Amino acid sequence: MDFTALDLAPSVLPATFLVAGWMGLAWLAWRWAKSGDWRRLAAPARLNLFLGATVALLALWQIRTGVRPGLGFHLYGMAALTLMFGFWRAVASAVLILLANVAFGHGNLASVGLDALMLAAVPAWVSWNIQRILERRLPNHFFIYVLGNGFFGALLSVVTIGLTVTAVMSLSGAYRLDYLLDHYTPYVTVLVGWGEAFMTGMAVTLMAVYRPAWLESFDDARYLRNK
Repeated sequence: MDFTALDLAPSVLPATFLVAGWMGLAWLAWRWAKSGDWRRLAAPARLNLFLGATVALLALWQIRTGVRPGLGFHLYGMAALTLMFGFWRAVASAVLILLANVAFGHGNLASVGLDALMLAAVPAWVSWNIQRILERRLPNHFFIYVLGNGFFGALLSVVTIGLTVTAVMSLSGAYRLDYLLDHYTPYVTVLVGWGEAFMTGMAVTLMAVYRPAWLESFDDARYLRNK
């Protein structure tokens, strides 16, 4: 049995949750279409970077393990995607990854909507809001950007994934809350969370130094010059 976090196991979730997931994803797609953010992919350089990052994250998501159907562990990279492309394209990239995994036989189409909300939209929203808060409340400094957005932003995004999956699995009756708190939630929020924080922090540091144009959220005039 495949214990992958890419598939929230339709066999253990009620159909109402899966339908609600697709409805939520459809609403996000409508909002993205209205925002016009997708037009940024018209530039060949941005499209190539977007597709390259998507493929890299697709490979990363294949390194995974799990304890039960729908309760998987792997690094997500959503904070890095959000810093590179913003909320909308980060979520779009993750949806492409989920669909690719369905095509490869590693996921289930019925759960893609809920997967996208819990594993992509929620952490991307957290990362995006952390970035906005840090820009408003703290000085524009390189180390604040890297540590705040890259390290702690990534950590909090994964903590939010763990808590969200725990809540949905418990409320749906798929697993008992005490089982989730013993066998799933601590491992995602602590072990995966810290791994994600270190990975994202290093990746963001390297991009900010060597490829700042890859980070749409990074402005070298703001964070580096006259510092």
